[in-house]
Amino acid sequence: MASSISSAYDYYLTTYGSKQASRFDSHKKEELRNTVNKIKILNKESPLYKIRISDEVQKFAIDIKESARNIKNIVASFSETEEGIGAAFHKKIATSSNPDVVTAEYVGDTTFFTSNDGFEIEVLQLATPQTNIGNFLKRDEHDFLPGSYAFDLITNTNSYEFQYNINIGDTNEEVLHKLSRLVNNAHIGLKADILSTSRQMVALRLESKQTGLAPKESAIFQIKSENNPDSRNMMQILGIDAVTNAAENSSFLLNGMKHSSHSNTFTINNSFSVTLNNTSKKNEPVKIGFKPGTEAVTDDIELLVNSFNSILSVAEKHHIDQSNEKLLKDMGSISKMYASDLKAIGLSVSDNGAIQIDPDKLKESVVSEQAEQNLDILNQFKDAVGRKADEASLDPMNYVSKTLVIYRNPNSSKNLVSPYITSVYAGMMVDRIC
Repeated sequence: MASSISSAYDYYLTTYGSKQASRFDSHKKEELRNTVNKIKILNKESPLYKIRISDEVQKFAIDIKESARNIKNIVASFSETEEGIGAAFHKKIATSSNPDVVTAEYVGDTTFFTSNDGFEIEVLQLATPQTNIGNFLKRDEHDFLPGSYAFDLITNTNSYEFQYNINIGDTNEEVLHKLSRLVNNAHIGLKADILSTSRQMVALRLESKQTGLAPKESAIFQIKSENNPDSRNMMQILGIDAVTNAAENSSFLLNGMKHSSHSNTFTINNSFSVTLNNTSKKNEPVKIGFKPGTEAVTDDIELLVNSFNSILSVAEKHHIDQSNEKLLKDMGSISKMYASDLKAIGLSVSDNGAIQIDPDKLKESVVSEQAEQNLDILNQFKDAVGRKADEASLDPMNYVSKTLVIYRNPNSSKNLVSPYITSVYAGMMVDRIC
């Protein structure tokens, strides 16, 4: 039981935990109340089932839930205006002539840059973090004496004391790994890891997550041993108190004028969020401009199609007592219903419902004389996908094989809400239904 819970959480965190939350994941009270009411209605009318929850079933339900959530967020982003997908014609989407060097996102208005020509940026130097690399020690030797030790790590805003013990028999590598975990688990803006060489030598490396320095700063962090002979001797062996590479600011030319920043990501005139990824070749600036409206529309359509295909791939990925067939049928039926109309605008539907895009035909369809009609079809498809994703999000266990126990009495007005029916998605991490 405990391993099952752990497996579900581990799978969720490793697969989806690092994904950035969308603003559409936040809801008003009325929206949350509406969702709860939908769940109550589903629970009240649902038959009573038993579900044998294996690790694979839990992964299947998690994948459905997250894929449906992704679709809902994309559909929501296209539904903010009456134009739906067609609103992308009016979007300002930044584009870079060399994304390997500079990427940009449009985040405001273009008051400063009065035309769609954008601007040019030449990257002279990237902002870098501070790095301290300790002495290289023989991996399996015992250079550290057993005992209790401490050192201070000082930043411009805080001071931290790290205390650690070295046990009899601890090798140099074991000690360095212990210190690495100590720093990483403190979550103070530093990353620690172990460097190793082919000669069985190891060293502790500390690197700041912050880059660059303010005018009056000399370092992002300093390390000092405690003021006693044992700690000072320990620090001499470790060698992590010396700065190996100092933090530096980024340097770049913006329309020919030199600027600098503490970070490689910064905002220009509240209009563009720019990220420097690499230095430029000399006299070869990167041009930042705007995508044409046609490309913005087709990008949005590709985003919708890819999200739709992703939930079908969930069904293809999992084979649990033919559970995936219901998901394939439910989602695939939507694209098949619109198959002929979608084909006319460059979206062909395969036998399993997945959609392939013909980019040239799609671009042509959104600027043709029938563009308004074509966009109307796409908006209808978007809305249908959104409704089905909402259903899947409310009850992902609907697609899992179940054993029917008893139907609710259709003539009874006293059916009560049973929280472990549609809510078994959450309950599976707390309890088993066998």
